[in-house]
Amino acid sequence: MTERVLFLCTHNSARSQMAEGLLRQMAGNRFEVASAGTEKTEVRPEAIEAMRKRGIDLSRHESKTLDRFLGEPWDYVITVCDAANESCPVFPGAQHRLHWSFPDPSAVTSPGRQAAFDRAADAIQDRLREWLGQLAS
Repeated sequence: MTERVLFLCTHNSARSQMAEGLLRQMAGNRFEVASAGTEKTEVRPEAIEAMRKRGIDLSRHESKTLDRFLGEPWDYVITVCDAANESCPVFPGAQHRLHWSFPDPSAVTSPGRQAAFDRAADAIQDRLREWLGQLAS
C-alpha cells in the first residue's frame, strides 16, 4: 500500500507546493503526496520558477485549504512553516506528525526574491533527501 504524505504551510503558495513537487520527483510512486494551507491564496510565480529549474511543473497547481484533507488517513503530516505548525489542527488519521521549519521566501521583497525561493527549494530538497534516507535505513 502506498504511504500518504500531506505537506502543510500557511498559504499553500510556496514551501508546501515545492515540497509536494520535490517529493513526487525524488520518490516516484512510493508516496501519494498532497499539499494544503491554513488559508487559500495562489501558487507564487517564483515557486513555479524555482521548480521549473528542477524539471518540476507546478504551473497547474492551485492553493488548497487543509479542511478538504482532514477526514483522510495520512501516514505523514508535515508542516513546513512555523505558523502552520502552530495552527495545524489534529489529524486523527495521521500516523506521524513532523515539523520542518523553512524561512518564508515570500517575505523577501528585494531584487533577491527569486534567489530566496531557489534557496528554499534547495533546503526542502536537502531535508527530503535526509528524510528519505532515514526511512530507508
